[in-house]
Amino acid sequence: MLKGLPKSFDENLLIGYDSSDDAAVYKLSDEIAVVMTLDFFTPVVEDPYTFGKIAAANALSDVYAMGGEVKSALNIVAFPEKEMDTRILGEILRGGAEKVHEAGGVLSGGHSIGDSEPIYGLSVMGVVHPDKILPNNGCKMGDKIILTKPLGVGVIMSAHRMNAASAASYQAAVKSMETLNKYAADIMRGYDVNACTDVTGFGFLGHLGEMIGEGLSALICADKVPIIPGALELAKEFYITGSAQKNANFMKTRVNVDGISFELKEILYDPQTSGGLLISVSASDADKLLKDLRQNGVEAHEVGEITAFSECDIEVRK
Repeated sequence: MLKGLPKSFDENLLIGYDSSDDAAVYKLSDEIAVVMTLDFFTPVVEDPYTFGKIAAANALSDVYAMGGEVKSALNIVAFPEKEMDTRILGEILRGGAEKVHEAGGVLSGGHSIGDSEPIYGLSVMGVVHPDKILPNNGCKMGDKIILTKPLGVGVIMSAHRMNAASAASYQAAVKSMETLNKYAADIMRGYDVNACTDVTGFGFLGHLGEMIGEGLSALICADKVPIIPGALELAKEFYITGSAQKNANFMKTRVNVDGISFELKEILYDPQTSGGLLISVSASDADKLLKDLRQNGVEAHEVGEITAFSECDIEVRK
């Protein structure tokens, strides 16, 4: 919990800021709980329309990570209208609106201010049955871990800004970022999923660390982790991010990555924008869920399992 914030109790606030979950959840009735989240950032790509799609997909993702369905969204906008053509803002908003529509939600307004650089995102409202919320820390012994998007977005975008990433790697990263997690979330609701989160700024290992409860560990098979083509090679050439180093420093006492190459460690800590879902599913349902995801076009991979606590929270093996 953030220090200094006043504490209050409401029995209907099922998930709030005192946890490290992806969104807040408030119970309205025995059948309906509201999922509330927001996210926004400065442009990650040059094209404003594409930026709008990526920022919206990123904000919408937290509803899916909680097991919810998107219902409505509000725009969050900052824009330097005196320095930039307002048609650029129109393209950003068009991209965001298309993603909200694709999610099945309605864009119902928003708020804008003037600022020195563009900022865009969404405040999103979704719904979920109170008994079907997927917290990020509900993993159970023996669960298999499935990741629904490849890693390496941060490395590739860093390299792209220095004209070092190939066109193929850049386009693959953009396609991944603008892809909604809706399709993976729709499928996983039919299976025995115990926990879920999405991989964003804390990287794969950082967000996985939030999923590990007391008495449990995660065993990750590094060779099974999906990576965007070209990202490993770029990391090996030190096209890396400061945020990845912060993630590594934060997790260093909880993770064993001995024997893992420098470039692969960087990918595992690499901050993702609009990353995939990290799903902890019962072993009996894992193969069926993985097959279902792949048959429906989701690039999903089983990357590890939940075990009894060993020497650390997460062990990465080749």
